[in-house]
Amino acid sequence: MDTDALKNLAAQLGRPEGEDGILVANNMHETNIGMTRHAIAHLQVGDHNRILELGHGNCGHLELLLSAGRNIAYHGLEISALMHREAQQLNREYTEQGRAVFGMYDGRKIPFPDAYFDRIFTVNTIYFWQEPEKLLEELYRVLQPGGLLNITFAHKDFMQQLPFTHFGFTLYNTQDIELLAQSTAFRYTGAATHTETIQSKAGDTVDRTFSTVTLSR
Repeated sequence: MDTDALKNLAAQLGRPEGEDGILVANNMHETNIGMTRHAIAHLQVGDHNRILELGHGNCGHLELLLSAGRNIAYHGLEISALMHREAQQLNREYTEQGRAVFGMYDGRKIPFPDAYFDRIFTVNTIYFWQEPEKLLEELYRVLQPGGLLNITFAHKDFMQQLPFTHFGFTLYNTQDIELLAQSTAFRYTGAATHTETIQSKAGDTVDRTFSTVTLSR
């Protein structure tokens, strides 16, 4: 890929738009599903939990999450209008049943009242957070006491090898997330790490190491 193509791919990964955005989003769901499963598996979902996800993409994983407990209420927030529409269309059955609600946000303010959610998770979005400390403070605000936040991300060492991450990405390792959490009221409770073989966005087969970091209120 030339530089312009890499810049376009990086922009689409951060905020999918147009026909290219749909293709990128479908690819993201396929390549990220292992990370999403990992995030959900370590979220300790309970019956009647109210759960928030930031940056859900097309949310093809919603059935997986809703099957993790009884009477789960899901709320998804996106900065991409395209992904907001795609998720609603793909999960129309769940929205009509009142089990899922999709909304938009500006990437900074979480449009919910204090202590509203039992669990929060996000997969492969932290690279694009403009003000990570402030967004963490917002997530803390909307999380109930005793609630958990899972942040799942690919490690810096891996991400640095991908040419498109030079455009608009901020990369992290688990120590970076721990230090970030220390600047807020969150308590860092640990990280679970896994390595999987995937096809990268550039088309290569690679081993990706990622972690799910758990923070608690």
